[in-house]
Amino acid sequence: MKEILLVEDEDKMRKIIKNYLVKEGYKVTEAADGEEGLTAFETGNFDLAVLDVMMPKIDGWTLCRMIRKESDLPIIMLTARSTEDDELFGFDLGADEYVTKPFSLKILLARIKSLLKRKSGGDGGGLIIGDIHIDEKSHRITYKGEILDLTPKEYEMLLFMVKNKDTAITRERFLNQIWGYDYYGDLRTVDTHVKQLRKKLDNRYIKTVRGIGYRFEGE
Repeated sequence: MKEILLVEDEDKMRKIIKNYLVKEGYKVTEAADGEEGLTAFETGNFDLAVLDVMMPKIDGWTLCRMIRKESDLPIIMLTARSTEDDELFGFDLGADEYVTKPFSLKILLARIKSLLKRKSGGDGGGLIIGDIHIDEKSHRITYKGEILDLTPKEYEMLLFMVKNKDTAITRERFLNQIWGYDYYGDLRTVDTHVKQLRKKLDNRYIKTVRGIGYRFEGE
C-alpha cells in the first residue's frame, strides 16, 4: 500500500482529502503544519507528499526545499496562488506538480497516480552515454560515477532526452510527455528544469536548438 504524507493546516480540507485517498486505497499520514510535516517526513517512509503552500511554523515552500535536500520524494504543492512566477519558484525548489485551490479530488488523485507511476521506473536495463549511466530498474542516474541528486521530473526529463538522443525536442513536447496533456503551466517550466540539469551535468550534453527547444548530444 502506497503511503502519502499530507501536510495541510485547514482541518476540514485535510480530512476531506485524507478520507478520499483512503477510500482509493492509500495510507495517509496527516500533519497540521509544516513543522509536523517535517517531523513526519524524518520519521516515516513515504511514497509521495502533498504540501499546502501557506502554513504556519514552516511554510510549504520551505518544507519542499528541506525535503528535496534529503530525498527525491515526489511532491505535489497545493496553492491558492496560480501565477507563473509562483509555479516556477516552486519548480526551482523541487516541486513536481501543482494543484490550484479550489480543485477536484479526482484531479488530485490523477496527479498522484501519475507521479507514483513515473517514480516506479521503467522496465529497461542500463543506458550509457559518455559519463552518464541510467539504470531504469533502480530509477537511478549516475554521472562520472556519482549518483545524481535529481527530482522525479528531472529524472524523467533526462531519461526522455537520452532515449531521443540527437533529436530536437520542443518545449511543448516536453510538457506533454513529462507533465501531461492536462498541464496548463508556462513553457518556461521546461527552461527551468533544463537549467538545473545542465548545472548537474557540468553544462555538457544538452544543447539549445534556437527557436525550437533542446537536443541531447552524446560525447
